[in-house]
Amino acid sequence: MRTFTIAERRNRLARRHFLAPGATEKPIDRIAATLIGLHASDPATPFLTLWARSPSFRVTDLSEALYEKRSLVKHLAMRRTLWVFDPADLPAVQAAASDRVAGAERRRLITDLGKAGVAADGEGWLARARAAVLGHLEVHGPTSSTDLRKALPELAGTYDPAPGKSYGGQTHLAPRALIVLGAQGDIVRGPHEGAWTSARPKWVAAAGWLGQPGAPLTAEAGQAQLVGTWLRAFGPATAEDIRWWFGSTKTAVGKALGHLGAVEVDLHGTPGYVLPEDLEPEPECEPWGALLPGLDVTTMGWQQRDWYLGEHRGQVFDSYGNAGPTVWWNGRIVGGWYQDAAAEVRLQLLEDPGRQAREVLTRRARELTDWLDGVRIPPRFPSPLSKSAER
Repeated sequence: MRTFTIAERRNRLARRHFLAPGATEKPIDRIAATLIGLHASDPATPFLTLWARSPSFRVTDLSEALYEKRSLVKHLAMRRTLWVFDPADLPAVQAAASDRVAGAERRRLITDLGKAGVAADGEGWLARARAAVLGHLEVHGPTSSTDLRKALPELAGTYDPAPGKSYGGQTHLAPRALIVLGAQGDIVRGPHEGAWTSARPKWVAAAGWLGQPGAPLTAEAGQAQLVGTWLRAFGPATAEDIRWWFGSTKTAVGKALGHLGAVEVDLHGTPGYVLPEDLEPEPECEPWGALLPGLDVTTMGWQQRDWYLGEHRGQVFDSYGNAGPTVWWNGRIVGGWYQDAAAEVRLQLLEDPGRQAREVLTRRARELTDWLDGVRIPPRFPSPLSKSAER
């Protein structure tokens, strides 16, 4: 049985996640496609993710790809997370993950429509809302959630998400209906209003914005396709890593691995899997350092993280499993980073990685400070380490 050491996995991570020094710079849509998307729940995350991997990256590059070239698109998928995807991957993403998310969101919305007395026939309410939204977008073009709600009586209605609680109160149902339509693939987030660090999208009809990216896939075919792409970037990995990443089931993961002919390997004492053509030894990588944002796709890439996280889990992840900003040295997390009152990036090292590492990481902090040019990025899901910088 092929054995992968921790050092070899870290070297593969560096090269396959575009973090190794001296590599040829890749277009940002290829980076997103190779990693099966970039986390976008925090609007700033995909921008900082690409800055860490593309030396010439500018904010306008991603904005143009999303809203002008349309070579990337935001879509709700795995683990009910918002991602930036290559549109060519949407058929597989939709079948393997988004349909499951849409089904869960749809069921919850229909239940709340009934509880709130808005509609006894929730399915009918949602069908009418869908037709009204698509009709409005066809005539008027990109429209914000607020403007859709104001223009369409079919979206009217409120509910109380937490009756009797201080944080409850009447809340509009329209945004939840749009989330369902988005997860179903009917609409997508189009032109953006406001700064790149904010979330103020206008909705557009998916077909009109993207065209037809490809024929629909079955859930099994979509899962097999995505697991294959994921293993090329994240493998070797355990079956539990794969199940967690996709928000899937053990049965579905087992079928996908079987379809791919994945090979079982030894991950320093734990069973794991790689693609059959991906068993060659990984050469050593030159020393490297990186400053990654909260929810970065690499930091969040595996469920079993000890091989790159070590004893720092409780400092850089919150209690819900969301990662804050992290500092990496040679394939492992050695701390975090934050911005001070002057918007200067500061390191929060949890261990001493050595003089060379400190020099490299300090330089990267200066470079990120210069690139941000005074823009402050408070983490949307601050880790305990992030919170300690506020005290």
